Amino acid sequence: MSDNPVVLSFHETLLRKSDIELLDGPHWLNDNIISFYFEYLEKIAYKDEDKFLFISPDVTQCLKVSPSDDLSVFLDPLQVKNRHFIFLALNDCEKVDSPGGTHWSLMVYSKPEDTFFHFDSSSGSNFKQAWKLASNLFKYLSKYGKGDFQEEDSLQQANGYDCGIHLLCNVDLIADFCTKYDKVKGCGKVSEYHVATKRTEVLDLIENLSH
Repeated sequence: MSDNPVVLSFHETLLRKSDIELLDGPHWLNDNIISFYFEYLEKIAYKDEDKFLFISPDVTQCLKVSPSDDLSVFLDPLQVKNRHFIFLALNDCEKVDSPGGTHWSLMVYSKPEDTFFHFDSSSGSNFKQAWKLASNLFKYLSKYGKGDFQEEDSLQQANGYDCGIHLLCNVDLIADFCTKYDKVKGCGKVSEYHVATKRTEVLDLIENLSH
């Protein structure tokens, strides 16, 4: 793969030139970019914040499609029950063996509020997937096995390819809010400026880490 060299090896994520190019133009972000950013948040930005857990697209897909009785195989090693806020990168893929999909949104489980919050930059597009994921996780995560589920008002994307960028911006906003207020409700919306500059910000981050 000499024409598609590795640009960055970061913990469990390997980013190639083709991945980086998705950030450089009007392109849909793939699983590798989302996974990298979630790992960056976990390993660097919030490495001392034990109450946070950032779950990558491939694991989220497994949690969505696996029988609820099998979820402990994925979640027990992550010490999920000790976390206060769980961030899940959700897509609309229906396949069992592949994250894939065409649309990203963000799910956040708040243990203090016993609620799943869904942030979708194309309102309604991922509702079915979000409800399926939440329904599957309620038994494992919720104190009473039937926590609440809420669709949150989110900044809407202005095109057909920025859903992944909105997901990353929503993670930034909500994680920062949770560190200050220990809740998700009331976090507000991301700014259009945040969305407009996020690609460059992530590119700069990858460049710095690659050095």
